[in-house]
Amino acid sequence: MFSYRHAFHAGNHADVLKHIVLLATLRRLTQKETPLAVFDTHAGAGLYRLDSDYSATSGEASEGILRLLAQPGGPPLSESRAQKWCEAIQDYLDVVARFNRAGAKTIYPGSPFIIQDLLRERDKLKLFELHPTDGKNLTGNIAQLEAGRQIAVLREDGFEGTRRMLPPPQRRALVICDPSYEMKSDYAQVAQWISDALERFAVGTYLVWYPIIPRPEAHGLPRRLRTLADKARRPWINASLTVKGSKITRLPDGREQRPGLPASGMFVINPPFTLRAQLAEALPQLVAALGQDRHAAYALDSSG
Repeated sequence: MFSYRHAFHAGNHADVLKHIVLLATLRRLTQKETPLAVFDTHAGAGLYRLDSDYSATSGEASEGILRLLAQPGGPPLSESRAQKWCEAIQDYLDVVARFNRAGAKTIYPGSPFIIQDLLRERDKLKLFELHPTDGKNLTGNIAQLEAGRQIAVLREDGFEGTRRMLPPPQRRALVICDPSYEMKSDYAQVAQWISDALERFAVGTYLVWYPIIPRPEAHGLPRRLRTLADKARRPWINASLTVKGSKITRLPDGREQRPGLPASGMFVINPPFTLRAQLAEALPQLVAALGQDRHAAYALDSSG
C-alpha cells in the first residue's frame, strides 16, 4: 500500500501536464474576491529535489520539466526558428523558477507548493497524505512556510477526508485528486469519489489526474468521469498528453524493455471558462517540446 513514492517521478511529463492545468485553473479561481477552499487528496511530500537519488534513479524529470527548462525561448518550430511559450506554460515555468535561486534547476514544487504560491490570506488549503515518510516530509516542508492555520496537513485518507469536508464553509472549492493508481481498485474508487463529491457539492471544481496505460480500467476512467459529469449536468474538460509509444520492446539479451508511463490525462469538472483556450495553446507546444517519438500527440475534449 505504501510502496509508491512520488519522488521518483517528480517533474516528469505527467507532472508538467498536471501542474499546468492546476495553475491555470487556480489562477482564474483566485481572481474572484470571495474566499476559496483548496483540497489535495494525495499531496505527497510537497517539495522534491531533482538532484536526489530518487530522481537520478528514474531520470523522469529529464524528459519533463528539465527538458522544458532547456528550451528557454520556447519549443523549436524548425532548426532556425523558435516560438515563445504560451501564457499557461510560461506561468508554470515562472512558478518553478521561483523555487530555484540563480538559475538552478534542483527544486521541484509539487501541487501543495504550487497551490500555496497562489493562495491569498482568506483562502484555506487542506493537504492529505497517508504515506508515513511522505507525510512526515510534507509536514516539515509546510512548517517552513509558517502559514499558521491557513494550511493543514492531515495524515488520513484524502477520499474520506474530502467527503467529510464538502461542501466547505467558503462555498467555493478546488479539489485536485491524483492517486498513484498502483492498485486496480483505485480507478473505481476515484469514480465513486467523484460521484459522491458531485452529490455533496456540485459546483466545486474537480481536477483528476489519470495515467494512460494498457489497462482497461485506465481507459475506462475518463469515460466514467464524463458520464458522471453529464449526469450531474456539469461542464467538463478532458486533456491528455502522449509523449511516446507504449510498445514493449525486446532487447538482444532477451529481456523486455518497458517504456514507462507514455501518456496521462487531466479531467476537469466545472473548469473556468478560460481553461480550454489555454490548453488548446499549451498542448501542441508540449507535444513539440516533450515528444519522444512519432506517437507523441495530444487530445482535448470538452462538454457542450
